[in-house]
Amino acid sequence: MKVSISYPPLEGEGTPLLSQNRQFQFFSSPTYIYPMVPASAATLLHNSGYKVVWDDGIAEEVTYSKWFTRLRHASPDFIMLETKTPVVKQHWKIINEIKQALPETKTILVGDHVTALTVESFQNSRVDFVLTGGDYDFLLLNLVDYLEGKTKKLDEGIFFREKGKVKNSGKFRLHHDLNSLPFIDRELTKWELYSVKNGNYKCTPGTYTMVGRDCWYHRCTFCSWPTLYPVFRTRIPSSLLNEISLLVENYGVKEIMDDTGCFPIGLWLEKFCNSMVEKELNRVVSLDCNMRFGALSFEQYKLMKNAGFRLLLFGLESANQKTLHRINKSLKVEQIVDSCKKAKQAGLEPHITIMFGYPWENKEEACRTLELGKLLLKKGFAETVQATVVIPYPGTPLFDECKKKDWLKTTNWSRYDMKEPVMKTPMKDEEVMGLVQEIYKVGFDPEFILRKVISIRSPSDLKFMARAVGKVMGHIRDFK
Repeated sequence: MKVSISYPPLEGEGTPLLSQNRQFQFFSSPTYIYPMVPASAATLLHNSGYKVVWDDGIAEEVTYSKWFTRLRHASPDFIMLETKTPVVKQHWKIINEIKQALPETKTILVGDHVTALTVESFQNSRVDFVLTGGDYDFLLLNLVDYLEGKTKKLDEGIFFREKGKVKNSGKFRLHHDLNSLPFIDRELTKWELYSVKNGNYKCTPGTYTMVGRDCWYHRCTFCSWPTLYPVFRTRIPSSLLNEISLLVENYGVKEIMDDTGCFPIGLWLEKFCNSMVEKELNRVVSLDCNMRFGALSFEQYKLMKNAGFRLLLFGLESANQKTLHRINKSLKVEQIVDSCKKAKQAGLEPHITIMFGYPWENKEEACRTLELGKLLLKKGFAETVQATVVIPYPGTPLFDECKKKDWLKTTNWSRYDMKEPVMKTPMKDEEVMGLVQEIYKVGFDPEFILRKVISIRSPSDLKFMARAVGKVMGHIRDFK
């Protein structure tokens, strides 16, 4: 039995930021994020005796024609595709082409969009199975085992065709033990494809881990991943510690981004950080992670710094208290500046994410967010920024609110690729896109540049700064 985990090349202006991503857009400057759950699926299948083909045509930068020829030659029994809202129509077309060329190959879709709107893919393509929820690594193994006769029962969350009708094995449940997962087979999943071209890494080679699924807060109304992970679970601290040791010793990894939606805090964090120091891993590798404003004290930031953490990614989203309340961030505007200052004083490098295009924000309110972001960057309280257009993905409370209040301009999913606002707002589209561009232009502000130059301490700092210039130019082009 041969299973292909595939990312077909897709049509669009730039590189599709698809794998392991909560939001989707095409990047002018290529960025590749290691797809952790698909890589876990590949490892589980391989360890169970199945032949696995890791086939990321996007990261390998091959043409669609070459990718499809390669697929026909491999002729897998199963092919799994991770999809998102803006590219699901392309994946439907690709699935139909696969079924035409390889009628015996079973096609499988996974991801937040097909979890929210499962039957839609059966109606619009010849897909054979849809695995709903975020534990599709466990579900894929269960499905293949079931079809091979190795198990008699399908896990909940699997949709399939039977006698012309769409049926399912029940509502997905996040009952799987993450500590039972083997460490990802990095060679099998071609980890080096994702080890350099990633804006988070200051030092390369870098890679990803994912100790939790997904966020212990998981209530932001715009986020699509609570669709996959409505319950937060983690592995134990020693499991992540051992994985980091393996990555450093076997692969020479210098920087690791843990892509848990929000890194665990409390006693879990304290135990993990102390163990990093005890094993002296903090001397040989830098760590990055997602964090929430207001979640940690200055002493806890210092603990993270001592443990080897470098970059903390914070979701700022808006400088307007009204918006923070409406998107259920459970955050005060004052906490944004306070957390950035404390993290920076502890020696960490805060990265902020900002969004523009909320249906209820006028230009004056949106500019308030722009000015706060610029202030944090120019004063050095934040090191880097990511700005995006708010996109209401199916399955999110924001999408439901948009439908109820007639805020959606379109339900043509291909237009949800962040090239334009898809929600009605008090602003013109070009004003929204201009605000996203404007935050990136702070990278050319004399005060910001001077602060960056003064902060250079090593050749890696200098190289990172040079790479950042290209990334900034790319982001400005992304939102032209």
